[in-house]
Amino acid sequence: MFNVGKTVESYRMALEPEINRWSGFARALRKPDREAFDELMDMCRINAMAAGNACNPVIFEPMVMSILLGQVTNGECKDGKAAVQENKNSL
Repeated sequence: MFNVGKTVESYRMALEPEINRWSGFARALRKPDREAFDELMDMCRINAMAAGNACNPVIFEPMVMSILLGQVTNGECKDGKAAVQENKNSL
């Protein structure tokens, strides 16, 4: 008989409990900050397929990458985009 290890749950299934774990923090935020927090969590949901492909059992790391990606693609990190492009051009 084979020893079978535990299956790691999907990122999408693990994401909502992780977001819910932050609910106390979110409730303590002022309304504009709470709206910003909700937008960040939506970025995590939007990139759930890509984050799930990372096969990372730590849920928070792909959440952070999703947030950063969302900020860069939404133009919120223009200096970051310029630095990435400059770095690509130097290769």
